[in-house]
Amino acid sequence: QVQLVESGGGLVQAGDSLTLSCAASGRTFNNLAMGWFRQAPGKEREFVAAISWTGALTNYADSVKGRFTISRDNAKNILYLQMNSLKPEDTAVYYCAASTFYSADGTDAPYDDWGQGTQVTVSS
Repeated sequence: QVQLVESGGGLVQAGDSLTLSCAASGRTFNNLAMGWFRQAPGKEREFVAAISWTGALTNYADSVKGRFTISRDNAKNILYLQMNSLKPEDTAVYYCAASTFYSADGTDAPYDDWGQGTQVTVSS
């Protein structure tokens, strides 16, 4: 099992940038594929981005492609989500998640461990 703690959320204006972090512990981080998901009020949790063990493979939801970048620092056991050109519709609780294998299918099924989430609010 891996413990995940997200940070970096906050209140920003449309067009601003924000970087989320996810600190991992309890398991070898560089053996894990990682993902970011989000859940807006009244909506189901949705896939945002995924990254493979080495960072060589990434996948993004169409809604964030070109604006968000997922990356990882295996030496520090940290996952990042750089979010640029934020829109009000990006408002959600953002969760990081860990999987033993990389998947580009955009579902939450492969992920075994989840963080508690960090709130991102984008005002218009």
